Formats: sequence, C-alpha cells, structure tokens
Amino acid sequence: MLHPLTEYGKWVEITGYQNIAFAKVEEFLKTNRKETNQTTNIQFFDAQLIATHEHLYFAALNALQAFQNKTNVSKSLAMETMLFASAQRQIQKAIQHSGIKPQTTNMAVIIIGESQTQIQTLIESVTACIGAHPDERVLEISESKEHKIKEAYQIADEEIRTIMKNGEEKKAIVDLVIERVALLSTQL
Repeated sequence: MLHPLTEYGKWVEITGYQNIAFAKVEEFLKTNRKETNQTTNIQFFDAQLIATHEHLYFAALNALQAFQNKTNVSKSLAMETMLFASAQRQIQKAIQHSGIKPQTTNMAVIIIGESQTQIQTLIESVTACIGAHPDERVLEISESKEHKIKEAYQIADEEIRTIMKNGEEKKAIVDLVIERVALLSTQL
C-alpha cells in the first residue's frame, strides 16, 4: 500500500510476502543494500509481529519525525523505522524483536523513498529476488498472530478491554501497538 508523506517529501510503500526463503532475502540485502541510495530506504520485518499496515506507517512517520528533529538514534532511516516498529531503543533488541530470522516465512516490507518510481523499482527487485509476489494479507492480524503480538508488545487483556469498542479486539490491539510506537519517541 503506497502512501504519500507530503510533509516530508517522501512516499512510503508497505507490503508483505508469504512463504519467503530467508536465504533469498539475505541475498537481496547483500546485493541491493549497497545499491540503494540515500533517498530510498528499505526494511524487512517478521510479519508475525506487525499489527497491520498502520503499525508500519506510524513507525515510518515517527522515524521521519525523529530525523527532522535530530533525535534519531540510528544513522539510517530504515533502522530508525525498525526501532519504532519494534518499540525498542536499542538496535540489536529491535532486530531481535521484529527483524526477519532464518525461520521467518511471512515478511513485511517498508520502503521509504522520494518518488513512486524509486519505490516501484525496488519492489520489483525484491519480488524478483524472492520469487514471490507481494501479498498484503500477511499484514493483517490473524488469530495466530494476535497472541504473538500481545506477548511481544506486552499488551495485557485489561488494556484491550479498556479501549475496545464494539467488541473490536483486533482494532484495540493495533491501537495499543501504535501507542507503544509513539511512546518510544518520549523515551530518551
């Protein structure tokens, strides 16, 4: 899903892939990280810990804001997005928390760039390397993901009940994850 971030002069693409082979993602990273320029950033996440595209969208917004305010922890926008998405202040913990691992089969991807063309070119490269087409369904909260997300982001059932409206538990979980993403910027 492509979003304009006009206040930052950027575009953000959030998508996912099912049934990926970790070795192919590693291969992509090795060959393409060097080729992506300063104006395009890509980050991969274990989709099992991503609470919809909104989660990554707000992580990207917070990362861009951190760079704008010069409060960023990392030197790269991609890594800053990882920090916010994982709600962790330390890079290694963020990678362990939300990054892809050898056992990852469903992957979320975020690309932040200055033009739609840059982003489309990078998506095509990822798709070709991985050998699978984008599938945003991996971003949705399934029953199997719900427990993992609650555990990873330390979301208590009481919190969910407190903010839940009309029995929409999954929406409450998304809102609580986004809250944790936003709260990271207040921790120095």
